[in-house]
Amino acid sequence: MRGETPTSGKLFSYVSLEQRIPKDHPLRPIRRMMDEVLSNLSPRFDEMYSRTGRPSIPPEFLLRALLVQRLYSVRSERQLMEQLEYNLLFRWFVGLDMDAEVWDATTFTKNRMRMQESNLADEILAQVVEMAGQKGLTSSEHFTVDGTLLEACASQKSFRPKDEDDNEPKGSDGRDFHGEKRSNKTHASRTDPDARLYRKTNQGEAKLAYLGHAIIENRNGFVVAGCVTHADGHAERRAALSMLETLRGDRITLGADKAYDVKSFVEELREQGVTPHVAQNNKNRRSAIDRRTTRHDGYAKSQACRYKVERVPAWTKNIALLRKVKHRGKDLVGWL
Repeated sequence: MRGETPTSGKLFSYVSLEQRIPKDHPLRPIRRMMDEVLSNLSPRFDEMYSRTGRPSIPPEFLLRALLVQRLYSVRSERQLMEQLEYNLLFRWFVGLDMDAEVWDATTFTKNRMRMQESNLADEILAQVVEMAGQKGLTSSEHFTVDGTLLEACASQKSFRPKDEDDNEPKGSDGRDFHGEKRSNKTHASRTDPDARLYRKTNQGEAKLAYLGHAIIENRNGFVVAGCVTHADGHAERRAALSMLETLRGDRITLGADKAYDVKSFVEELREQGVTPHVAQNNKNRRSAIDRRTTRHDGYAKSQACRYKVERVPAWTKNIALLRKVKHRGKDLVGWL
């Protein structure tokens, strides 16, 4: 028997938002972990907000919304707000009721600086790493580091001489910079002064960019530390040494690719009590890694685990859509 098409919708629904989400949905364990982290950070939220005035959007809602935006490759916060209007899964994850009004996208802009100054991103990462450690899912001895290029939100035409008159035409004015000798010492971007002209390989195109860095533990490939720096030839090694200070362990190993095979870097690792499991770069020079390191089985095992760190920039650029960042300034890009 053919079913009839209803001519009018139902006025009430007796199925709760919780019932509409499948019991085995992968967002459920992520939501539980996020709730635990945010519960631990509740005292920090109290310090960030005044006790008087009009109530604001709960920071827990904003942080969950930013997380689901990255997980589901939503391109912008305005599109995220549009999704929250009709996407029941997103509403459930963020914590909004079925009839709750969605806030304006500019709320992120107004609250981002407050969260950035409070270093919430670092604390959330530290809490998640601690949770994984308590469950025995992370290694406390063996790590791998890598860096990746993050294209800045600035055009090549914005990269102008530092001593140029500010009253001269800017932007898409038809100016031809081809053949002009440009460097970070003499030029700077008018759009994003923190961006640097940089290319990751000798064959690659020079772009206005930042460098993103991450350290993973080798057992399951979990990120345990991360940061963003200005793009230059020494940034990857400086960032690695800086992030190592946050790691605990009496004697740890650090794997890396050939770009880290530099004598000064290897020596500094050894001074800090870190065993350098860096890939050897024997092309046109002598590697800083010798038989003292390579003869041990642990060196080969670290090299075998090094592929796991490549998942971090792959996910960041393809899923989280940060191949070309949409915000300006090193601190803000690093927080995101």
